[in-house]
Amino acid sequence: MLSSSYLTNEDMFFKRNHGPIPILPDPTTYNLIVTGFVPDSLSLSLDFLKSLPKYTVVATLQCAENRRREMSMRRRVRGLSWGPGAIGTAAWGGPRLSDVLKLAGVQYYSDITTRKGRHVEFVSCDSCKEEDGLPFRASIPMLHATTPESDVLLAYEMNGKVLSRDHGYPLRAIVPGVIGARSVKWIETIIISRFESQGFFQQKDYKMFPPDIDWHNVKWQSRRPLMDFPINSVICEPRDGIAVKSGDMVDLYGYVVAGGGRGIERVDISIDNGEKWMEALQLPKLPIEAQAGYEDDPLRPKWAWTLWQLKFVKVETPCIVVVKAVDSAGNIQPQDVDEIWNLRGVMNNCWYKIRINAPCPPVEIQLPPPEPDWAKIAAENEKRQCKSPEDHAHDKPPPDVLDKF
Repeated sequence: MLSSSYLTNEDMFFKRNHGPIPILPDPTTYNLIVTGFVPDSLSLSLDFLKSLPKYTVVATLQCAENRRREMSMRRRVRGLSWGPGAIGTAAWGGPRLSDVLKLAGVQYYSDITTRKGRHVEFVSCDSCKEEDGLPFRASIPMLHATTPESDVLLAYEMNGKVLSRDHGYPLRAIVPGVIGARSVKWIETIIISRFESQGFFQQKDYKMFPPDIDWHNVKWQSRRPLMDFPINSVICEPRDGIAVKSGDMVDLYGYVVAGGGRGIERVDISIDNGEKWMEALQLPKLPIEAQAGYEDDPLRPKWAWTLWQLKFVKVETPCIVVVKAVDSAGNIQPQDVDEIWNLRGVMNNCWYKIRINAPCPPVEIQLPPPEPDWAKIAAENEKRQCKSPEDHAHDKPPPDVLDKF
């Protein structure tokens, strides 16, 4: 279903939060607070934010835990056992973060007014047990936040509709090309800080360690928080384990996505577990209305996934079908999950595989012989038995019959 539409329907879009979904008692009283190392602190109503220039950015959000299940199948990791569905693409609408920061006197990272503010922290209005009941929080570097080309939004719309509670109503951050944990939902406060967020999910989660690190020797401060997600591709159709006659044709569909705004160079498909490869067709991206010519720029960052297809592929079953991709920076997917296994099970982007089976031969059912009708047999035998010599008195043929011989 994911690969059937370029924009993901709200009901199909994955939902991930670390605490109960907050309920605002009165949305009309909502105000976004901008504070910290800023010349002018702000309190902005939702109506005011909607009066600012609105930008529409088509971007794919992907949980860092997408495809975690494959890591757990090798060595168990803690966390939700996501398959390849912790991903979705939507057209997000709202003001750019850089425009809102300008209102607080923050122009660019190099400004003298922002040298103390090296990070922009988003603070939710929810409550997380990992934060001892405090809100979820995450930060991005100031340079990322203040560069208009980064397309960081404060979104109040999703696919042309008002955000639902599940997806961050009334306001959420959209940080394209970066793991979903930085696109904080239900934003209440933006803090310009000298340091990156010290919250649990920035310092003690969403970090990637070598395969030899486990929960007994992990040192959280030794790794940076995850930001850009890597090149990743998935076969959405056919489903793993489907049965197909050997020699039949199949159509393959899926998605491919690269972080950091990088485009897709190619998508490779193998129907023999990586022995030979074919290139899949990349389907056109969804055209959206140009904004001052920016969307028409061929050098514009690519924030959304690409859907791909390869039709009329002859398969000899059973077989293993593989997809791997290359992004515009030449980054490739690792072949095996063991190469990137980590104790948090994040950033799994190894080759994606499905198995196509041969149909099972029909089972010949051997029915047992019917049970004899012993009562009927006994009755027939009873008729055939002679009870006395007189029973055969009339067995001699009539004279007219004997004359013929």
